[in-house]
Amino acid sequence: MKVLVIPDVHLKPQMFRQAAAFMRTGKAKRAVCLMDIPDDWDREYDIACYEETYDEAIRFAVEFPDTAWCYGNHDLSYFWHCPESGYSSVASETVQRKLLELRRKVPEDNPICYVQKIDHVLFSHGGVLNYFVEEYVPKSKYHDVDAVVKEINKLGRTEMWNDMSPIWLRPQHSGMRLYKPRKILQVVGHTPMDEITREKNLISTDVFSTYRDGRAIGTQEFLLLDTETWEYIGIKSL
Repeated sequence: MKVLVIPDVHLKPQMFRQAAAFMRTGKAKRAVCLMDIPDDWDREYDIACYEETYDEAIRFAVEFPDTAWCYGNHDLSYFWHCPESGYSSVASETVQRKLLELRRKVPEDNPICYVQKIDHVLFSHGGVLNYFVEEYVPKSKYHDVDAVVKEINKLGRTEMWNDMSPIWLRPQHSGMRLYKPRKILQVVGHTPMDEITREKNLISTDVFSTYRDGRAIGTQEFLLLDTETWEYIGIKSL
């Protein structure tokens, strides 16, 4: 299946407009959004931008209900009242309200989760670490990938608000062992990259992030991935 991956958004509403334009071409069957919808450099008082970005996300969710949404740490910091870098106390009510609206708009049978699975590909904001699976999933379910995903998606703030969880993990340069590296491909955002990169069974997609002065860090491309063959390309915005 061809899927279009929308990486970390961080108050860039145009990303949803660009992704929607591509989806309308029919070249991807589904979209996956790795979220981190709020927060960006020096935008903590720009409530209008928060509103616009979430409104575009909601429009996208309504038009493309099959989209798989993966919570990021910035999204959950507002929902769980866990301030972190970039958190805007001024925008907190707006983010909470809009995130709840987004949750209501996605289909009940396709809710926002920490981890989403399509074919033999896992999508999450930061990545699923083998240690994390061993720590929080019963041993009897370790080899059942669907069961593992289901168990992780039941967890709460206590388990998820740490550096080893799928919303916080940064596996790109750590050498940490991801879950089932020979059988499962993982697609993540969270860590800004110069370009879409594959290292073993990990594809990193956060290429829309910027430096504080607004300069782009990455190539600002969307990942177009075949979840059956694992072939992929970067798609420039339309």
